[in-house]
Amino acid sequence: MTKPVPNHLVADADAGGGGLIVTGPNPHLSWRLPAGWTHQDGYTLAVRIDGVDQPEAAADSPRHRFVDWPWRPLTSGETVHWRVRAHRADERSDWSQWHTFEAGLLAPDWSAAWVSPVEPDDAAGTSNRPAYLLGGAFAARAGVVRARLYATALGVYEVFVNGHRVGDTQLAPGSTSFDKTLYAQAHDLAPYLVEGRNTVEVLLSDGWYRGRTGTWRTPARWGTRTGARLEAHLQHDDGTRTVVGTGPGWTSRRSSITHADLMDGQVTDLERGPGEPAPVVIDAVQAPPVDWSPAPPARVVETRRPRSITATPSGATVVDFGQNASGWVRLADLGPAGTRTVIDHGEHLGPDGDLDTSHLDSVRPGEEPIPFVQRDEVVSSGTPGEVFEPRHTVHGFRYARLTRDDGGAVGLDPAAITMQVVHTDLPDAGSFECSDPDLNRLHEAARWSFRGNAVDVPTDCPTRERLGWTGDYQIFVSTAVRLFDVDGFSRKWLRSVRDDQLPDGRIVNSSPDPNHLQAHPDPMVDHITGSAGWGDAIVHVPWVLYETYGDHVVLRESWDAMVRWVEFALGAAASARHPSRVERSGEPLPHERYLWDGTFHWGEWSEPKTRSADGALVSALGSDPRAWFMADKGEVGTAYLHRSLRELADIAGVLGKDDDARHYRDLADQVRDAWRTEFLGADGRVSADTQAAYVRALTFGLVPDDLRPAVAGHLVARVHDAGDHLATGFLSTADLLPALADAGHADVAYAVLLQRTYPSWLGMLDRGATTIWEDWDGIDDDGQANASLNHYSKGAVVRFLHTHTLGLRQAPGSVAWESFDVAPVLGGGLTWARGTFDGPQGRIAVEWRMADGVFRLEVDVPPGSIATLRLPDGGSVHAGPGRHAAECVAPAPQVPAVS
Repeated sequence: MTKPVPNHLVADADAGGGGLIVTGPNPHLSWRLPAGWTHQDGYTLAVRIDGVDQPEAAADSPRHRFVDWPWRPLTSGETVHWRVRAHRADERSDWSQWHTFEAGLLAPDWSAAWVSPVEPDDAAGTSNRPAYLLGGAFAARAGVVRARLYATALGVYEVFVNGHRVGDTQLAPGSTSFDKTLYAQAHDLAPYLVEGRNTVEVLLSDGWYRGRTGTWRTPARWGTRTGARLEAHLQHDDGTRTVVGTGPGWTSRRSSITHADLMDGQVTDLERGPGEPAPVVIDAVQAPPVDWSPAPPARVVETRRPRSITATPSGATVVDFGQNASGWVRLADLGPAGTRTVIDHGEHLGPDGDLDTSHLDSVRPGEEPIPFVQRDEVVSSGTPGEVFEPRHTVHGFRYARLTRDDGGAVGLDPAAITMQVVHTDLPDAGSFECSDPDLNRLHEAARWSFRGNAVDVPTDCPTRERLGWTGDYQIFVSTAVRLFDVDGFSRKWLRSVRDDQLPDGRIVNSSPDPNHLQAHPDPMVDHITGSAGWGDAIVHVPWVLYETYGDHVVLRESWDAMVRWVEFALGAAASARHPSRVERSGEPLPHERYLWDGTFHWGEWSEPKTRSADGALVSALGSDPRAWFMADKGEVGTAYLHRSLRELADIAGVLGKDDDARHYRDLADQVRDAWRTEFLGADGRVSADTQAAYVRALTFGLVPDDLRPAVAGHLVARVHDAGDHLATGFLSTADLLPALADAGHADVAYAVLLQRTYPSWLGMLDRGATTIWEDWDGIDDDGQANASLNHYSKGAVVRFLHTHTLGLRQAPGSVAWESFDVAPVLGGGLTWARGTFDGPQGRIAVEWRMADGVFRLEVDVPPGSIATLRLPDGGSVHAGPGRHAAECVAPAPQVPAVS
């Protein structure tokens, strides 16, 4: 039987509050093939739209992922039931089960007005703004058979109908580039309705729209006034419809939330209660037409109980939840009326056992630090059963410190406090486990680190910055797809990347761009915008989504932006030269037009610190930031230009743009040749002579085949020079172990992976990490914290555990896991590993183990896929759908070589 794929069914669906799958007018359909099938030759689709059968749609095509909608465009609110059967030669599968989704309220059909709170005249200039309650009412007569609530806001909002919170979506409508994209949410309203008068309240705060952002806590520049827009659509049993929405007659009043900011925290005075109502301000905001998000919403995905509760000498109470994560604290014990409880959040405890957030302070040379604060406060009204849950902020933390003006935080009942883990509700996609418990812990730390940074967009950290840095996700996306289904999540973020792209084609450093560089030019920010490895995310991320999910739609969506970015980079390479090359030759050498060296690049960034003569760790940036800024980073820029050109050529081929494919492939070859001329010696030595340069050379296909062994040898030598430690930085650490293993040096790769001394992944775990740190010395020798303790980029190492330790990789040229290899790379003393991957074809399961002199490999191949099982003795087995096993004599034991 064919099987619709819920998480891929509608590529632009919102599985938002109430469990509704909501789409725009032209969804895309995907399904998995029947058991035992390796392919299909065609398909037949059947659909009912609002209960009316439409003509079946059939095609002779092998495509079963992201199939274009073959019927008329959907209109607002239509409900779709669809099913599919696959064809193979003369064979027809059984029909799949029916699957259901619906169209949202489409942009032209919104009739409600935008309503905004009444604020003081100086509200736009202050940073301590309250949340507001916007209220209205409507009548519902008997006989409602279907009820939908459509809602959106400029700000963060919650909706309450008759006092009940609607849905489980958090932090709606999410983070976007609000000048161009705004998503709405849909909810089933029926469970909240009563016959007669129904009250509606919208709790509205600044959110990502105008709240504080980034390292320096500057206000977002999307707008100066918040607003909300809601419509309720009621369908009655007599066929009539009632539509009500925000507009005249609605009121505005201050809520009991006296301050709400996503970064700083939320202050709630339950004793004070809401203010006096006044008429709302009508249509005072400018907003783009609403759309429907391809991503799942943010939700409370887990609740964690305290691991420990301790009192500090100062009289505060510190709660350890045992895991660094994103979310907030839910507190049920608020004390007598008038009691103020202050909750500070952080990642680290100082030597005295008290919360320490000083490592997250923001520091500019010559200026006073900006103290890092994540603080919620609540004043109790004394009402029995009162609970504080601050849903208009979000924090990155493991520890919460509670203080009370009545001292009641001491002796806190553990049952009264929980951590609510909040992030985008991403479906799990991959699992991994092996015989080394430390590697299992590392895998979990990387998963948690990404989870904590997947709060609606992929951020660098959930604390100090919370920005959607393009470089971070470009690095991690190939790992993210092995851990979670991130297709819709990534497509949503990519829309902001495209929205923020500058007129000259540059991609801004982080998206959504709260600085709104398009509208608010800033010479300093402008100068550091357009870096290789960061802007290349617009090409690389869509390509990874296509390879993983077969998502050709994201390639079409991003094509123009990709071309504009690559053409900017080509222009920069041709027109700007690094001073060192100008000094070498007044006139550019012929190959220099393809060297991208004369504009700003972040470069390798964040390489491990080195030891000074006295043993202190010294930043790789050195004591002269200007020297770092001016250093020649042409090797990095040119390498990334080559990779993006090569990927762009492949993308053009997928999209049927054959002339573009030839054009960009030729340019990729010329850039590769220029890289070789400038940076590669005849002996395989790269001029930079760093681990990172050799990793890039091998991974990006820059090296001639006959020189690859020599280049790999130089990489191994640099690793040995570092005492079998990594010395790579931000851009190349993820590829270090695969580059070593693929070049035949798996023993060196495992030696680096299993190191416990600085810099190392297991060293983080030894010092208590439950997420991946920004710096290798996140907790130093003295127990002091440095930088962010939840920065997922270095966690990309766990991709190696899936692709090499487990051995599960797509076959070269494969798309959407139609063919894959299972070739475990043994080492590190491991005796077994197992894992799964829930891909677009279905679940792949792999397990291998060595026991009693025998190596045994078992693999489950899903329908639609073929696999090759490769054994350590060189033997192989070709396998179609089903369970397969193969074995051979076990190789000699692998002893981990760790200094």
